[in-house]
Amino acid sequence: MRLLTGEHDSSFRFVPHSISAFGSTVLAEGFDQSRSIAWVHAWTVTNGIITQVREYFNTSLTVTRFGKTDQSDCSIASLHCPSVWQSSLPDRVGKSVPGLVLAI
Repeated sequence: MRLLTGEHDSSFRFVPHSISAFGSTVLAEGFDQSRSIAWVHAWTVTNGIITQVREYFNTSLTVTRFGKTDQSDCSIASLHCPSVWQSSLPDRVGKSVPGLVLAI
């Protein structure tokens, strides 16, 4: 909240340690200097402009892609959700962080 209102502590910096893109979704992941806080930003980019931002703190995030497993038989719409990306939390972040699935 302080960061958004301009009353932030200048020692906290958002420095990503990984950036990955999946179509129009871009994921940036990082930690604070003490590695006690982990964060993931999920940006939606349309025509080179960020149109949506989702932010996750101290959460394990897994990204999956929905798609049909068998393209030859269109009468059965079975879905397959392969994992394409997963958070890499540092050891210092608590082990009871909630896990979320972001489907793209």
